[in-house]
Amino acid sequence: MSRPTISGPGRAAALPVPAGRPLASLYAGNVRAVVARGLKATWASNWAVMASGFVEPVLYLVAMGIGLGSLIGTVEGPGGEQIGYAGYIAPALLAVSAMNGALYDSTWNVFFKLNYARLYEGMLCTSLGPLDVALGEILLALLRGALYATGFTAVMGAMGLIATPWALLMIPAAVLVAFGFASIGMGLTSFMKTFQQMDWITFFMLPMFLFSATFYPLGVYPEPVQWLIQAMPLWHGVELLRQLNAGLFTAATGVHVLYYLVMILLGLLLTTGRLRKLFLT
Repeated sequence: MSRPTISGPGRAAALPVPAGRPLASLYAGNVRAVVARGLKATWASNWAVMASGFVEPVLYLVAMGIGLGSLIGTVEGPGGEQIGYAGYIAPALLAVSAMNGALYDSTWNVFFKLNYARLYEGMLCTSLGPLDVALGEILLALLRGALYATGFTAVMGAMGLIATPWALLMIPAAVLVAFGFASIGMGLTSFMKTFQQMDWITFFMLPMFLFSATFYPLGVYPEPVQWLIQAMPLWHGVELLRQLNAGLFTAATGVHVLYYLVMILLGLLLTTGRLRKLFLT
């Protein structure tokens, strides 16, 4: 089997791939090349932007958790236990941090590489397949999400906001959250052609940040609004990390994990299909 020829203006023929290998036209087994290239580019020109993405949620935690929290006192946490306001919003802000880091890498970075640098077009003229490119870019977003999650969890520990040893599971859980947003974000970005269209990403991120029970319990909203919030992906991440920080495991914990597993699968299918349609058909 050989990969379909890339045709059209500005496109070149793709290199053949080994015959007899499953998914040979989609996957060359060289994701590490995409990751290595991304890490070098980030270290050379983008490290300051990455650092700023970590600082923002920490500032929210200090301002809202300590400043506003001194006026609010305690709120009802997972399992009905009363916890301090800072301890209530800290896991939520960790989920927000994972979402922001993953979406930045999988949307704005991908948008520039796709429409201006023409990076993916060049990659797919080599033996790399669209699944290699998709997984490589998503793994870069996950590395960023993992760094944010580890650093933010360390800040929580320094502030005395780690409730149980189970809270360490928040780090892999935050990576799962980042994986879900990165896979979907890259697929949706492949439809975007202008900077104005990219504003839709922010349009959906801001309501999720404000209304996914990040700062207020879900019960403060009317019931129809609660159903809408519970359909949002960030709400599942917020609830999952709150439960892990409290060491509380219920059937809902599995539902939150399953939500992101389905989100990841759909995102990978969408992203791989879009790259193949754009450059290999």
